[in-house]
Amino acid sequence: MSAQSVITRVIRVASGVFAPGHLGELTQIVPFEMVDAVLAESVPATQRRVRLLPARVTVYFLLAMGLFPEHGYRGVWSKLTAGLAELMLLTPTASALRQARRRVGPGPLAALFELLAGPLAWPRTPGACWRGLRLVAIDGTGVAIPDSKANQAWTDKTRTASHADAGTHTRLDCAIGNVDQ
Repeated sequence: MSAQSVITRVIRVASGVFAPGHLGELTQIVPFEMVDAVLAESVPATQRRVRLLPARVTVYFLLAMGLFPEHGYRGVWSKLTAGLAELMLLTPTASALRQARRRVGPGPLAALFELLAGPLAWPRTPGACWRGLRLVAIDGTGVAIPDSKANQAWTDKTRTASHADAGTHTRLDCAIGNVDQ
């Protein structure tokens, strides 16, 4: 007969239908407390009224857009909420998702990037360091920006530059716009 062990752990989750665990692995990597904190700092007036797409859910939707760039808004939404099928959620229109994205704006994602960006490799990871110094690469091609009129009005050269950890290729910093200045 083999012995069995039972491990119990308490997990703090947000309330409501969009609680962590329902929105996939993103809520395990980026805790809802972190998202709420950056929303409070970046967009304090976002939640004046209860919406079908709360600001927190919109941030996770925007993160999921980076994971599924080949899908449209509704395709990303369906992937994000796949674990909620039994709740019969209404699927927002692409227009509603776009409006939610505009309401939240870029501030919370920039704040999350600042909190989460950093080297992932240990110093002993092959290719991460040389003579005790972390290897970092400058990449000018890694982030695509749509060639839209709005982007062209914002800058004459829509380029990006980022610093990437050479061992893991994770982004450490990123600049978008006219990177020649």
